[in-house]
Amino acid sequence: MSAPSSCWYVYILRCADGSLYTGVTTDTDRRIKEHNLSDRLGARYTRARRPVSLAYREPCENRSVACKREAQIKALSRSAKLKLLQSAVGQ
Repeated sequence: MSAPSSCWYVYILRCADGSLYTGVTTDTDRRIKEHNLSDRLGARYTRARRPVSLAYREPCENRSVACKREAQIKALSRSAKLKLLQSAVGQ
């Protein structure tokens, strides 16, 4: 039996200054730890805005789909991103 393929996720972090950061990963727990603890592995944007917390996570079938969805989310206005976060809370 072959190992299942990794699920990719698009995620949105809420930073300490209230800003939002969007990214993709296969392991959200690991990635959040990297954002919060590592100066080498965390994104430059989040380094000065720690701590960060997970606000939204959306599974995608592969990396390509995740990156396309990430680009869609990054193109949204802040208010549209906040609506997306609110809609996820209601689910």
